[in-house]
Amino acid sequence: MDKIDELLTRGVANIYPSKEALERVLRSGKKLRLYQGFDPSGIQLHIGHMTGLKKLRQWQELGHEVIFLIGDGTGQAGDPSGKKRAREKYLSNKELRENARDYVLQAGKIVDFKGKNPAKILYNGDWLNKLTLVDILDIASHFSLQQMEERDMFVERKKRGEPINLREFLYPLLQGYDSVAMQVDLELGGEDQTFNMLCGRSLVKDYLHKEKFVITTPLLTDSSGNKIGKTEGNVIALTAPPNDFYGMIMSLGDDVIVKCFEYLTDLPMEEIKKIEKKIASGENPMTFKKKLAFTLTAMLNSDDATINAQEEFEEWYKKEKHRKV
Repeated sequence: MDKIDELLTRGVANIYPSKEALERVLRSGKKLRLYQGFDPSGIQLHIGHMTGLKKLRQWQELGHEVIFLIGDGTGQAGDPSGKKRAREKYLSNKELRENARDYVLQAGKIVDFKGKNPAKILYNGDWLNKLTLVDILDIASHFSLQQMEERDMFVERKKRGEPINLREFLYPLLQGYDSVAMQVDLELGGEDQTFNMLCGRSLVKDYLHKEKFVITTPLLTDSSGNKIGKTEGNVIALTAPPNDFYGMIMSLGDDVIVKCFEYLTDLPMEEIKKIEKKIASGENPMTFKKKLAFTLTAMLNSDDATINAQEEFEEWYKKEKHRKV
């Protein structure tokens, strides 16, 4: 596959309005302005973020304008995506900015902030905190209560009798307005962000009278089907010490090996398909998990640190194996 085909297929769940429409634009040679947002509700980016970061890097390498957006504005509303109940605490703009202090440093392990086509760093609090009451009412007028209520997590909460904070209703409107404020052509985000991103697609059409594409990336889940991230408490932080990071990758279920290679690495898809076939045919997945752990650790750390992490794990594994015997 060529670079555009790989961009639109590898680590991609869905494209709105369609892959064909976006591909036509890209093959025409047009360069797009696109972004992904990261709400700093915690201080660490983790491997669940790597899928999006890798996609941003791909867009950069093809010459498109990439924005790394820090959601210190949207974060004040609290994203309800994937949340089974309302938040107990909402962070202030000051707290969110403090959390985001090292985000660029962490993301910079994958996204290029200094090269020939550096990613731009923006904070949506810079425009969201300046919206007037009339501005917010106007944004809200583009959506209906029925549209907001259709969200999966809200439907489930109502069934369980869980409260739905009206503050959460505002979140997709604020995220949607980001696309208008930045006048983007495309937004990138996880599948759990689909509703929010499609709200932005609607607002871009209404305010700017143009197309906004949306690309959703598949969520990285563990062997139990749970998303790997801070909400579920199974974070593998990009800043974790190399030895710990290597060990945490090795602790992942065997069924995520292929997905991690596809979503998080640059290993050619031909090789990944071979690995998938070998695992399916009964070959020991430990060999491939070690390759994955080494590859990911090396992406985020020095060669020496990666080799040391590998050696430490091997030593620990031998001791554990001997102890069990």
